[in-house]
Amino acid sequence: MVDFSQYGKRRKAKGGIEARNKRGAFGQTWWGRHFVTAMEDLADPGRIARGRTYARQGQVLNLGVERGQIYGEVQGSQLEPFSASITVDPLTDGQISALMSRVASNPGMLAELASNSIPQALASILLPHDRGQLDFDCTCPDDGWPCKHAAALMYIAAEHVDASAATILTLRGVDLDQLIEGVGDGDDELNSGDWFGDDARLPALPKPTSAPAMDDLDPLILRKVFRADGSNEAEVSRAVAELRALYDRL
Repeated sequence: MVDFSQYGKRRKAKGGIEARNKRGAFGQTWWGRHFVTAMEDLADPGRIARGRTYARQGQVLNLGVERGQIYGEVQGSQLEPFSASITVDPLTDGQISALMSRVASNPGMLAELASNSIPQALASILLPHDRGQLDFDCTCPDDGWPCKHAAALMYIAAEHVDASAATILTLRGVDLDQLIEGVGDGDDELNSGDWFGDDARLPALPKPTSAPAMDDLDPLILRKVFRADGSNEAEVSRAVAELRALYDRL
């Protein structure tokens, strides 16, 4: 059991980031929960619990996200806040190419990304899964991995990615606009200079088969109608023939 008392009592922060989550698990979206779970599966339960407390009490003063890193200052027991960071390996060129191919094969994925959502089918590419893809650092004296300050930063970061799924793309080194362009460039049929489809070649219109209206009429009922005015069978047959000829002309 780690004795946290050796590090002193934390100082109450002013103007820190207020966590929206006041109880229960962090991560309101599936990707936010995945983000948190990736850390919790690796960390010491005591430090994790204290990290949640730090997050909920506004000890995280600020947060920034850039390619491969989440960073921020967390008020601890010292006069000056500690600098904590979470490192996630950016995607390699090969992984980005695989991502583009996956998205190009399913246009719905691109629509989800553009609407601030992470498709579950892209979880294996975009989200960190193990110790090799995730790292923590902090200027505090605690040698925990992660320490409570980095854990607090991770929880606040989870709320950040809940609100903006594009944060995941930034972290993994993927630019959404470039992804959209890359997927478009991979479509040989797309002419990026023809925005309104003026040069598009449309297929020929189908040739509908003829379906005479007379074929949809019940001949017995039709002949009964013609006989209603006293016409004989010869007159009825002539009227039916004339009606068919009129429909054929139409």
